[in-house]
Amino acid sequence: MKEKVCVHMTNSVSDFVFPPALPVTVPVRDSALRYAVRRIFCVGRNYAAHAREMGSDPDREAPFYFAKTPAHLVQSGATVAYAPGTQNLHHEVELVIALGQPVFRATPEQAQGSVWGYACGLDMTRRDLQITARDAGRPWTLGKDFEHAAVVGALLPASRVARPGQGAITLRVNGQLRQQGDLSSMIWRVPEIVANLSGHYHLQPGDLIYTGTPEGVGPVRPGDRLEGSIEGVGEVVLHIGAAE
Repeated sequence: MKEKVCVHMTNSVSDFVFPPALPVTVPVRDSALRYAVRRIFCVGRNYAAHAREMGSDPDREAPFYFAKTPAHLVQSGATVAYAPGTQNLHHEVELVIALGQPVFRATPEQAQGSVWGYACGLDMTRRDLQITARDAGRPWTLGKDFEHAAVVGALLPASRVARPGQGAITLRVNGQLRQQGDLSSMIWRVPEIVANLSGHYHLQPGDLIYTGTPEGVGPVRPGDRLEGSIEGVGEVVLHIGAAE
């Protein structure tokens, strides 16, 4: 006999040990609406030139993923402390996919229809910790998932993005160009990423997917201003404050 699973629903704060956190949300451009974030997935090494600069040989094997905690998401324009535990904090500018429909074991065509919108984002990385973990064959959690490690600009509905698979993607630090590429250089394109990931998860509205970064990643320091841009999608800005 199948066991029944009981989920206790409550609206009373007194039912909790401590008050629950508010939902993590992202603004929608030109709208008062907000997008509630459920999960954050990230694609590793999805641009060939970046894969080479990180010491890997790019190919068309299945993509791999890591995750970031939604509580670590910050919005464009924020000032965040230089991350603790690292001497080599790096920037990675990325196209972010926002899902708006459930999708599971989808074809690329079905997967494209589940995309609600796009944004420009930053995958901040404690590179020294990531490389240490990578070389030891350990998870990347300390290098990738930490406070303020995911930054995102306002979402633009997919219906307003003319060419979601094309467009210049750039990152400037203090006005100096650091990263420059084009979305067309992604090894795995948007429909393929969503379709592949949907073979491993029941993807849902509220899921964000960071799609990888072009070459030119590098260190940031306290006082730096980061400005990312994706043609036809949007911008993202981050200020690096002093270390705590």
